Amino acid sequence: MKHVARKRFGQNFLTDDHVLNDIIDAIGPRQGDTMVEIGPGLAAMTALLLKELDHMHVVELDRDLVARLEKAYPRERLTVNSGDALKFDFGSIPVPEGKKLRVVGNLPYNISSPLLFHLAEFAHLVEDQHFMLQKEVVERMVAEPGTKAYSRLSVMLQWRYDMAMLFVVPPTAFDPPPRVDSAIVRMVPTRRQLPADAATLEAVVAKAFSQRRKVIRNCVAGMFTEQQLIEVGIDPGARPEAVGLEQYVGLANLLKPVA
Repeated sequence: MKHVARKRFGQNFLTDDHVLNDIIDAIGPRQGDTMVEIGPGLAAMTALLLKELDHMHVVELDRDLVARLEKAYPRERLTVNSGDALKFDFGSIPVPEGKKLRVVGNLPYNISSPLLFHLAEFAHLVEDQHFMLQKEVVERMVAEPGTKAYSRLSVMLQWRYDMAMLFVVPPTAFDPPPRVDSAIVRMVPTRRQLPADAATLEAVVAKAFSQRRKVIRNCVAGMFTEQQLIEVGIDPGARPEAVGLEQYVGLANLLKPVA
């Protein structure tokens, strides 16, 4: 029975074999990997990954698809976690000592940003992540300071990950086709993370980008003085998108120093 894509779950199923194979090549699955796929859908990518892996985990919200997956694959090959990826505890997946999770998925575009922030909480458990996302979101993730795409998402993710846009995927690769281009992003938890309290940094960055058209001095008024901005190397007359990650971390450490 054909599964009809559901808008409420943001379902667009990848059907292009060439694109699927390019994604698998980019991921590079290896025997012994603990792989978890978010939103496996009709299992197009799952099937290809299982050609290289003895076992993997998936997280799927749609109960009809959960039933389909459980029927198609025995438990010793596929562990199906039925539920919302936004609430899923990725730390609950058992990993052999000395190993880390590898996370993949065609993420629902309607929840991509909150899902990325949720996953960031588990970055210390992760080896790498490969996701298909709306191209515009990936551009924001990897954006440099001083560009229009640079945003709160850029700062918070670049604090935790080294990231690269690998390639663009056209709407024609999906059924039903989305109205936007997609892109594959690779995210590797950085080994050079600048020391900062996560909640404090998040509060500083959220405040700074809450009024993008204003200069940073006005955006963070009440949180920092002009002198404090200068102290960490920020021009008080600059806009939030012109301020680099190191400077935002410097501000966070003024509020809550990290040893």
